[in-house]
Amino acid sequence: MLSAESATTVRATLPVIGASLDAITDRFYSTMFAERPDLLDGLFNRGNQASGEQRRALAASIAGFATALLANPQERPDALLSRIAHKHTAVGVTDDQYIIVHKYLFGAIADVLGDAVTPEVAAAWDDVYWLMAGALIAREARIYAEAGAADGRTWRPWTVVRCTEETPDVVSYTLRPVGDAPIPVARPGQYVSVRVPLADGTRQLRQYSLSGGVGAGLRRITVKRVRGGSDGATPPGEVSNLLHDTVREGDELTLSAPFGDLRLEDGDGPVVLASAGIGCTPITAMLHHLAETGSQRRLLLLHADRSERTHALRGEAEELVGRLPGAERVFFYEDGSGGAAARAGRMDLDGVDVPSDATVYLCGPLPFMREVRGGFLRAGVPASAVCYEVFGPDLWLGAD
Repeated sequence: MLSAESATTVRATLPVIGASLDAITDRFYSTMFAERPDLLDGLFNRGNQASGEQRRALAASIAGFATALLANPQERPDALLSRIAHKHTAVGVTDDQYIIVHKYLFGAIADVLGDAVTPEVAAAWDDVYWLMAGALIAREARIYAEAGAADGRTWRPWTVVRCTEETPDVVSYTLRPVGDAPIPVARPGQYVSVRVPLADGTRQLRQYSLSGGVGAGLRRITVKRVRGGSDGATPPGEVSNLLHDTVREGDELTLSAPFGDLRLEDGDGPVVLASAGIGCTPITAMLHHLAETGSQRRLLLLHADRSERTHALRGEAEELVGRLPGAERVFFYEDGSGGAAARAGRMDLDGVDVPSDATVYLCGPLPFMREVRGGFLRAGVPASAVCYEVFGPDLWLGAD
């Protein structure tokens, strides 16, 4: 719990700290990586560092936690902490790394704000940091225990047994574990990290949702090639291009245990699965689970894509919906393809019968999720019933 003295100081300084967080996190990462380049090897995503997404996500999480702490000192923002904890465990963050982060983060605060960081200010924000770190460490320990791992040791080799081209830019990799050690149970909707060596000798991690559709003991990930923007502002994806260009059947990949707090919950109530683009991957895993368990739940599957041709796993989704007696699906294609079986344009909930008592699972680009989430709220679905997954650093908390 934040002391009354610390709460007063944090409340008074939050506007200044908040306004400076972008500069603080920029200094934090640049200094830490200059002195600890080893942390870029197999822990931090270089693409997110280059784009600034990781810096902005860290700033948002600090400000969000501090704001929630001031609003209710005895409670923790569960949604924020849960999502961060799953991202951390997916890359193998360990307790000792919080000490490293503390050193460089508070050094950056002092560098950016100078004399404004009095001993009282430093002590108050130190309290905020360790309250957040302590809550995350505890959550991450529980998540590691559930995955049968300790201290971030979740990695093991898997053999690629099948490569399936889903679209010109999307490939599915079906994998079998190497060795006889038991593998952690994967919940529909979760993701794994894939760790690969790059040409310059460093290792990079990326998270890919498990897309289901395989037998016991196997995993399947479905990877979209990130080609990069034509204007050069968005670089090509280092890992996705490496996988597409070099990985073949018989090769080995290093995977983490499954993580992620977007997990299909069992129950009898109606469910809506809504996705866009490659966001269909965790949704497909959920469809497989529902079909394999003989679900009788009312199900509405919604998916938006540029065209029928770019819609990965489309045939699989249609076949699974056909096996579920309470299911219907609506596809939206921007180019108007798909004939009478699809709607033209972006996803629009007008005319779609959305059950107001449904649980909604949402995955896709942030602009899509913001827009469609608003449509579900207008349809009467409570905000608490709209669950979502963000690929990469979480820059959005859909709260109200």
